[in-house]
Amino acid sequence: MPDFHSDLPPMAPPPTLPRQRLRYVRILDVAAGFARKGLDSVVLSEVAAKADVPLGTLYRYFPSSTQLVLALYRKQLGELLAGSSPEAGKVVAQALAGVVMEIFHMRLMQPAVEQALNRAVYVKDTDTTRLLREIDATAEKAVTAACGDAAVARVLLLTVTGLVQAVRCRRLSLFEAEEDLKKACSLLQRDPQAA
Repeated sequence: MPDFHSDLPPMAPPPTLPRQRLRYVRILDVAAGFARKGLDSVVLSEVAAKADVPLGTLYRYFPSSTQLVLALYRKQLGELLAGSSPEAGKVVAQALAGVVMEIFHMRLMQPAVEQALNRAVYVKDTDTTRLLREIDATAEKAVTAACGDAAVARVLLLTVTGLVQAVRCRRLSLFEAEEDLKKACSLLQRDPQAA
């Protein structure tokens, strides 16, 4: 997984054995649900129980909730960077929806990430807004590469922002927002010549 930003604290690499890797990914997937509610809702014992892994295993990989949230964020950044690779521009609407959905979920858990970055593991004199601006620029590149149109990418990113706010304010459920985002991707991906 590429290192996205030098200001992120160093972390142990993910396991390489297939069985351990599956557990590691399962822990991160479960933690994403908790992280959407903020860093304080990421309770390691609850994550371990829901991921069906022993608590000791979770602590081996992630000694604190801060480390868990940052590892989840690194995984998402890696997936986002993979979506902005040159080969990604040759993909269809499903890949566009995948990239946009990844950005949506990253932005949902952004408050937890900001809290984690401001905890003791982060360098105190570092500006987190610079990191977030870089992530926004990477997001725009990834969506532009996936759809091939910078204007469509900006519209989709604005749609993501609005849907994140709607979920946070509880005007939409997470499922409704995801469905709306998929519809927006398919509508904006249509060929204007066909209309």
